[in-house]
Amino acid sequence: METIETKFAVHEAICAERYDHIKKSLDSGEKRMTKIEYLLYAVMVCVLLGPGVAAAIIHKLFGV
Repeated sequence: METIETKFAVHEAICAERYDHIKKSLDSGEKRMTKIEYLLYAVMVCVLLGPGVAAAIIHKLFGV
């Protein structure tokens, strides 16, 4: 029969693995959210300045 200490040790090991997985997911999500945040800032600037100014900026940056 398993003792309570053995069950608790197994429980701790499983929870540690879950915690590591959750932490990795949050870290990768943070990087994605930062990219999305920068894209939103760019869209807000384009909307506030107008389509003509936004097109001129894009033309200067990318040569399109």
